[in-house]
Amino acid sequence: MKKKSAKPDAIINRRARFDYELGETISAGLMLTGAEVRGARLGHVRLTGAYANIKQGELWLTNMSISIPDTARKLDEEKENSSPRKLLVTKKELTRIEEAKKQGLTIVPTRLFNQGRFIKIELSLAKGKKDYDKRETIKRRQQDRDAQREVKR
Repeated sequence: MKKKSAKPDAIINRRARFDYELGETISAGLMLTGAEVRGARLGHVRLTGAYANIKQGELWLTNMSISIPDTARKLDEEKENSSPRKLLVTKKELTRIEEAKKQGLTIVPTRLFNQGRFIKIELSLAKGKKDYDKRETIKRRQQDRDAQREVKR
């Protein structure tokens, strides 16, 4: 009998959907160390509050934390690593992202997933929501729940 693994298919940033109006998506590679890859494959990643910046012609992901498993950690390494990580995108995608940044959009990670042996991240070009938009989202969600409850009766 084969044992089922508890590995997630993808790590999703649910907070991004609430805080931003998501637009176009771009898939990017992620430069990680071996221990970070192990932690990401196990699903020990936190995307909440993460964002991407362009520095010196390269795309960097800031504020994403990966918990490194005990088996992969050396004595001097900290348990949770949230240092900036380089993202791998094509020049064409990078210019498109630069144009979006000039228009005032934010680059937000929405999903981290495995593609074969690679770890990839899905970025969305997003516009921040105002507080009244967030309240409207909560109100609409509650109305949908109430309607579903009534339909089930």
